[in-house]
Amino acid sequence: MNPGDDGTEVLDLIADHHDSVREHLTDEQYQDLLGRLRVLAETAPDDARAVRRAFQRIRLSLVALPYGHPVREALDSVRLVATPTAGQPVVRRTVELLARITAPPPPPDTAAIIAAVEQRLLGAPALTAAEVRGRYGGTEPPPELIRLADPERGDRYPEFQFGTADGAPYRIVLEINGLLCADADPWGAADWWLSANAWLGGRRPAALLGDRSDGELLDAAHVLVEGD
Repeated sequence: MNPGDDGTEVLDLIADHHDSVREHLTDEQYQDLLGRLRVLAETAPDDARAVRRAFQRIRLSLVALPYGHPVREALDSVRLVATPTAGQPVVRRTVELLARITAPPPPPDTAAIIAAVEQRLLGAPALTAAEVRGRYGGTEPPPELIRLADPERGDRYPEFQFGTADGAPYRIVLEINGLLCADADPWGAADWWLSANAWLGGRRPAALLGDRSDGELLDAAHVLVEGD
């Protein structure tokens, strides 16, 4: 038997070049290919005629690939031989191929996502712990203030919290931070203030301090805590 006589070579090439195959086929053509692969995967391996017929239909789906594509080049070398065991390898390989190319995507890297959010939040203008303590006569600031731990620069207090003429924090900021449990989850509270908020027309809550009424900001915070 020549290489590729049982059709497994083409199936292996589809697996190895799956991204390229998907790129060169329209959505309709790709779904047609998947459907024909499923038909072959469900074909009785000992039914040589049915196996050859199902595989031929897969070949017809693949002729849409451009000349020179590895899978297209391999098509002409395939000749399913009529032996009792000819269908077993190709059906088994088709099942394996479908499991590989239709598997759900890997779960997101939660740690990487969290790290990216923290880096974004640490990039916002902020005061150092010493600067904030200076505003409180050297004593510790209230726990309602958002304090982000920066492994390189030490604790950082997002600057948006301080907007009054004497440098004290907004009262509404302290109230909302208490509602958002900023002392226990400073990153979540900071993310709420510094992210676009659909309830506020897509604007960041921090950007609306002094522009929108305190009641609107408080209502938006309640939407998060209590649900709309």
